[in-house]
Amino acid sequence: MGIDIKQLYKTFSLKELRKGLGVTGRQLFRKKTTIMYPEEKTPKSPRFRGLHALRRYPNGEERCIACKLCEAVCPALAITIDSEEREDGTRRTTRYDIDLFKCIYCGFCEEACPVDSIVLTDIHEFHMESNGERLIEKLDLLKIGDQFEAEISAARKQDAPYR
Repeated sequence: MGIDIKQLYKTFSLKELRKGLGVTGRQLFRKKTTIMYPEEKTPKSPRFRGLHALRRYPNGEERCIACKLCEAVCPALAITIDSEEREDGTRRTTRYDIDLFKCIYCGFCEEACPVDSIVLTDIHEFHMESNGERLIEKLDLLKIGDQFEAEISAARKQDAPYR
């Protein structure tokens, strides 16, 4: 049982501590990469998937035909749709709810939609202050779609070669 001189030297010379301090010292004088968030924004991917929106046709009629494909394809079961038939024989939604706590923002709903009604916008700055706000309803989705239609259509046009 002999004393290992190398191990003893490593222990008392604090080699690992000096190595760590060297890394810290080198980083101390490099350019900082901190972003001051509310004032500065980092670039987002053009294909970023954020808050949902329901779109309308240019004549003002909502696009959703209540086919329920988005509800069926949703892996998190976050979408709930109720529909009824109108006087002219077409179906439209009476209820279109998305549970934002369940949603995994996969984009399957947007891909499944045959009329390009439900889309994921690039809005990522949204919050909820109570548990009841996690459910986003049809009127709110339409309001988001109306408010950001220009940005949504521009993003769709830019992304068209990849669809």
